[in-house]
Amino acid sequence: MELGIDRLISERFKILRGKRIGLLANFSSCNKELKPTIDIFLNQRYCKLNVIFAPEHGLFSALQDQKRAFDFIDSTRGVLVSSLYGRRLAPDQKVLDDIDSVVIDLIDIGTRYYTFLWSAMLLIKECAKSKKTVYILDRPNPLNGVTVQGPVLERKFSSFVGLYPIPVRHGMTIGEVCNLINREYAINADLRIIPISGWKRKYYFPQTGLRWVPPSPNMPSFDTTLVYPGMCLLEGTNISEGRGTTRPFETFGAPYIEPERLCSALKKERIKGVIFRPTSFIPTFSKYRGRLCGGAQVYVQNGKVFNPILLGLAVIKTIRNLYPKEFQWRKPPYEFEKKKLPFDILIGNSWVRRMLMKDEPLWKIEKRWSCGFSHFKKLRKKYLIYD
Repeated sequence: MELGIDRLISERFKILRGKRIGLLANFSSCNKELKPTIDIFLNQRYCKLNVIFAPEHGLFSALQDQKRAFDFIDSTRGVLVSSLYGRRLAPDQKVLDDIDSVVIDLIDIGTRYYTFLWSAMLLIKECAKSKKTVYILDRPNPLNGVTVQGPVLERKFSSFVGLYPIPVRHGMTIGEVCNLINREYAINADLRIIPISGWKRKYYFPQTGLRWVPPSPNMPSFDTTLVYPGMCLLEGTNISEGRGTTRPFETFGAPYIEPERLCSALKKERIKGVIFRPTSFIPTFSKYRGRLCGGAQVYVQNGKVFNPILLGLAVIKTIRNLYPKEFQWRKPPYEFEKKKLPFDILIGNSWVRRMLMKDEPLWKIEKRWSCGFSHFKKLRKKYLIYD
């Protein structure tokens, strides 16, 4: 299998020769031999890397969630690093004036909340204004390119964890979904995709033969990505999503939870493809830092029948029912949004929260969001590159 960056190398940067380049990437963006894309660009002679645009978590993928970064000169490499997660989310037009084209190489995990996609889209939007060509070095969706799950975002809930109406799990590569948004929402940038070779839509990440490189501090393994589309919803509550442990998003809980009681109640929700293990943990940072939490660790046994969004909702519903006095919805601000509830901007609407508060069964919630799929699925077909 060859990634977009590998194909660019094999073609000796033919499409970029003689150009001044802005590169949106971090040091997790590597080729199949684990060489960072940034260093590959700095060590070739065909084009000039003038600026690196850094997404959330910074140039080195070292910053924790929602930690803002600033522009700086990387003295080791002698290049400007412009943060797209700080005082601004889109690039400064003055920086764009010093480049001819933009290249994007980011590891996306196929989930609407993951902010790398939105950094890419805001950069593409600015490039459309200044008539700069954008090249996306495509990468596999680690959760496969087939499965579509979760509600489609309602536009009034747009935020930096979801700017355009796509489902939670969209089943597209970053190149495909950027192309869809660019064309369907009249951004009209000159956007070109350098495709992957040897990837099949049905592949989960382990089937690619590539090594896992964590794109952010709390995405340490492929197992994390499997549960993330649902367990990230815990960020909209006072339940710990396991940040500050070695198993973020797989481990969850709070000081007020009794592990065995929780697991017993979760089994009754009959979430397909998973089992729960009672556990206790002490987060080293984030929610409940330094406090003993009771909770569970989730294990995915069958990814083909597993729905992570239903898992996340089942966890919230169950804990809210067991501990109604202790459970709380998180209040803003969250991800640059100061008014709307964090849970609502994550799930992309307010009706899911209202149904959970009425203790509606999960199948009813899923049935309602499934009604909004047909339009997206038709739209999506036009932009699928791979078989």
